[in-house]
Amino acid sequence: MTPEEFFEGQVLSQHLFEVVRDTINTIANVEIQVTKSQIAFRRRKAFAWVWMPGKYLRGRYAPLVLTLALRRRDSSPRWKEIVEPSPGRFTHHLELYTLADIDDEVWNWLREAWIASR
Repeated sequence: MTPEEFFEGQVLSQHLFEVVRDTINTIANVEIQVTKSQIAFRRRKAFAWVWMPGKYLRGRYAPLVLTLALRRRDSSPRWKEIVEPSPGRFTHHLELYTLADIDDEVWNWLREAWIASR
């Protein structure tokens, strides 16, 4: 599956994805893995994912969620949810509604996640 097929009919979600992808590419060129449920950004292992909650939820939801794997729990109030699926690995979920949501703070988190994925 391609990113275009993944986002078929979801123009805003696709545009947000493209900005996230372009932002990651300013850090490093990475592998993209598209599955039915999400798109993963990989170095040696995955460090960031995007997915559309509208595929699974009803009602009001963000057009795109960016999920990052960090080695620490970040204290920003911007996170929708933070879970620790294994000791020392924290998964952070950030809802993206507009291009303004993808700012310098997000770039720093993406870079941190990329570094941690060695």
